[in-house]
Amino acid sequence: MKPVEIAALLTQQFGEKIIESKPDALNPWSAVAPGSILEAARFTKNDERLLMDHLELLGGVDYKDRIEVVYIVYSMRHRHRYTLKCRLTREEPKLHTVESVWAVANWHEREAYDMFGIVFEGHSDLRRILCPDDWEGYPLRKDYKYPTRYRDMPV
Repeated sequence: MKPVEIAALLTQQFGEKIIESKPDALNPWSAVAPGSILEAARFTKNDERLLMDHLELLGGVDYKDRIEVVYIVYSMRHRHRYTLKCRLTREEPKLHTVESVWAVANWHEREAYDMFGIVFEGHSDLRRILCPDDWEGYPLRKDYKYPTRYRDMPV
């Protein structure tokens, strides 16, 4: 399917839960209401017209006014790629895990949690993956204050 067809299908299926779409962007995308991401992920993976069976990327993005989670999905059979986005508040960035849809999301979500503080509700093992367990803060957030010391060692 072409990106404009994917965007139309998502809007047809989810209505106003699709907040915005840019099918003509360099990386075509649709923004999904955070409470609907699990449902949208299942749909994109299982619907015969889409079959987005491969999660290429799940990552966090820190904007001044929000945190976003970006999902780039790909269909091995149909050879089409599309991006889903969820916009979250900076104060409480959380949404449901998609690891039941794409198992690899387990590691991607742990990294987004570790670097941005995004909480993936229902995740099977949400803990730091890059920083030590006792590290304070989230290093890729714009408001992060870099420590000068860690365990009495200069950083």
